[in-house]
Amino acid sequence: RVIIDFVMNHTSDQHPWFQESRNNPDGPYGDYYMWADDDKQYQDARIIFVDTEASNWTFDPVREQYFFHRFFSHQPDLNYENPAVQEEILAALRFWLDLGIDGFRLDAVPYLYAEEGTNCENLPATHEFLRRVRREIDAMYPDTVLLAEANQWPEDVVDYFGDYRNGGDECHMAFHFPVMPRIFMAVRRESRYPVSEILAKTPAIPSNCQWGIFLRNHDELTLEMVTDEERDYMWAEYAKDPRMRANIGIRRRLAPLLDNDRDTIELFTALLLSLPGSPILYYGDEIGMGDNIWLG
Repeated sequence: RVIIDFVMNHTSDQHPWFQESRNNPDGPYGDYYMWADDDKQYQDARIIFVDTEASNWTFDPVREQYFFHRFFSHQPDLNYENPAVQEEILAALRFWLDLGIDGFRLDAVPYLYAEEGTNCENLPATHEFLRRVRREIDAMYPDTVLLAEANQWPEDVVDYFGDYRNGGDECHMAFHFPVMPRIFMAVRRESRYPVSEILAKTPAIPSNCQWGIFLRNHDELTLEMVTDEERDYMWAEYAKDPRMRANIGIRRRLAPLLDNDRDTIELFTALLLSLPGSPILYYGDEIGMGDNIWLG
């Protein structure tokens, strides 16, 4: 089965939709993105890439307005309040499913909607749209897998499985981000508590749903879902060179992160396989692929 990455939250600023939106505000794509005359809205929304972005708003000199983005300034957020955007996303999902794709890793799903006075994450409208996605896909493409990428605490992520009483009516799987750095902490501290504590705080999920667990992925080893003390500990233990750090995390592959020691890599992999959930391996980790901290 082949599952592909599907970015629902944003596009590139080079995307034809965005180029049309910035050049023709009154045209059919004018409201495909979140535009404003100033950068004062959604002040409670955290800045995710704190090492590169000073604001969630960027001024566009062509349209002479600000556009909203939760990630990089070259990744403008789509406007899900526009029904046309919802239809475009559903059409894109159908396009790939018609080609034979078996499922999707739904990128950055907590941020689809924004609402003044909130942190603009995990909003009810987001879950409502995901339930619609699930209904339409189940009706036309049964056995399709939806995997939510939501870097949040477990008590928030469980909502992306949907209604527990219905066996889950949103995503079939979701990544368990907080357990990942705690595996590294547990081994280095020779203590089970970092892992056992977060698992104890993880709510039950529908019986036909599953967590996706992992040691590394294409992003930095995120340290967002740890305490400040734990973050400092991880940096001190696994990223002594500042070049190994990126945003609030560690930009190293698994093998160099573990000093290229095969026994240690096998230990970490065995621990991963022993935890509840479906293990997900990042390509290259199975052969001990390295990295280059002098790039980027």
